[in-house]
Order: sequence, then C-alpha cells, then structure tokens
Amino acid sequence: MTTYFFVAASEKFLTVEEPLEEILKERKRNYIENKKELDFWLLKNPTFLQTNQFADLTAKIPSPPAAVLSTDKKFITFLKLRLEFVAVGEFECPNAEITDPFKVE
Repeated sequence: MTTYFFVAASEKFLTVEEPLEEILKERKRNYIENKKELDFWLLKNPTFLQTNQFADLTAKIPSPPAAVLSTDKKFITFLKLRLEFVAVGEFECPNAEITDPFKVE
C-alpha cells in the first residue's frame, strides 16, 4: 500500500488565483536536474475526493475541485503553508473506496 497526501481546493483557486503552476514547474525542473522520479500530480476533479472518507472535506471545497497529490508529506505541508486556503488529507491506496488515486472525472 502507498500513502498519498494531498492539498485540495477549487480548481479556479489552484490554477488561476494562486501561483501553483510556477511552484510545480520549479519542483519538476529540480527533480529532472537531480534525476529524481516525480512524486506529485495536479488532478482536476479527482474521484478520490468523492468517497465517503472525504465527504466532510469535499463539502467545504467549491466545485469543481482540484488537488495536488503526492507521496511526499513534506511537500504537501509546504503547499499547505504556501497556499494557506486549502484542505489537506491523506489516504492509503488501494483501499475499499479508492482503487486508482489518479482517476478523474
């Protein structure tokens, strides 16, 4: 099982109102330079947010939602501090509700 960590907010907030694209580009560049495998993904309308496990959290996020998913807890903590108005969470996968963490609608 893999543990995934995420920040989630409205798609508009993450892709238009915040400089998330710049942060992700810089991190990707750094990973490539250091020959490190990518461990983060920007997902628009991820289905894992539609599970019972995240019902309370999703109710607080304007639609359509988006999330940055990662296996690196420190990176998600950094994003939470940098972006401030985002929800955070984590889950192990696969589980009864989430078989594909990257599935989007």
